[in-house]
Amino acid sequence: MNIKTNKVGVIGSGSWATALSKMLLENVENINWFFRKPETIEQFEKTQHNPRYLRSVEFDTARISFYNDINKITEESDILVLAIPSAYLPVILKRLKTNISNKYILSGIKGIVSEENLLVVEYLNKYFNVLFENMGVIAGPCHAEEVALEKLSYLTIASTNEDKAASFAYLIKSDYIFTSVSDDIWGTEYSSVIKNIIAIAAGITHGLGYGDNFHAVLLSNAIQEIKRFVDTIHPITRDIKSSVYLGDLLVTCYSQFSRNRQFGTMIGKGYSIKTAQLDMNMVAEGYFASRSIHEINKKFNVDMPISEAVYKILYENISPKKEIARLAEKLS
Repeated sequence: MNIKTNKVGVIGSGSWATALSKMLLENVENINWFFRKPETIEQFEKTQHNPRYLRSVEFDTARISFYNDINKITEESDILVLAIPSAYLPVILKRLKTNISNKYILSGIKGIVSEENLLVVEYLNKYFNVLFENMGVIAGPCHAEEVALEKLSYLTIASTNEDKAASFAYLIKSDYIFTSVSDDIWGTEYSSVIKNIIAIAAGITHGLGYGDNFHAVLLSNAIQEIKRFVDTIHPITRDIKSSVYLGDLLVTCYSQFSRNRQFGTMIGKGYSIKTAQLDMNMVAEGYFASRSIHEINKKFNVDMPISEAVYKILYENISPKKEIARLAEKLS
């Protein structure tokens, strides 16, 4: 396809940002790409790959304009793709002086801005005056590592403006990336957040020695838990069995590439939270999301036994063994 535009900007330097850049460069002639550290850009330009993530993916750097100034890349881009951990979003954007309210912004973050318990789209709307119709959410099921291997993957672009969502979906579609669109921006983003919490639960139970039979019950209860929450928060007609909800939950809970499952497994095996975080050297979004969903749910009182069990283990220092035993009695 090779669309002639250099107006797509990717914000982030991790594995998901790298995977999204790879997808875009299948169709877009040039992209803009933000890295926080100039030395990382220098290494990238020398080696033709991201020096820290998905190093097997080689890039034609002549087709990439690198930036480490958030204002310059936002000035030069009409479409912005956010792919940084949610905890770092306020840190990056606090330097922003450019007006981004007229940009089309896609969130690939799958986390909550925990300082205020806001979804990314809500945060951008509140502080940067970006209309909801000018935003979208990139949702799976899709792991960056499989994109690197060009294994067939599926992505859903959710936006209240389905025409804009379809236009972006066109930019990342390829032989190994199939895309669809949805208007369920809130349900999709909340589902993406909660499935990371559930993946931590799956990891904890795996670390404790629970088997496949229990995990099947855990996940069948989990998708019902997600449905109860998103139907309460944003009550529209949706099929919770579709891949953007159920599929994303399954891959995050079962995949060897799931950092949230990995984090949970370490907790289940007795690692402290700090040790698990240091050993991973990657951000498990579900850790921060667990507290945010707990706080948000104080208003709605949705029955969320799995999410609450994870919260108690991570934030109330409850024994994983005892808490999961209590949870097991509540599942059916």
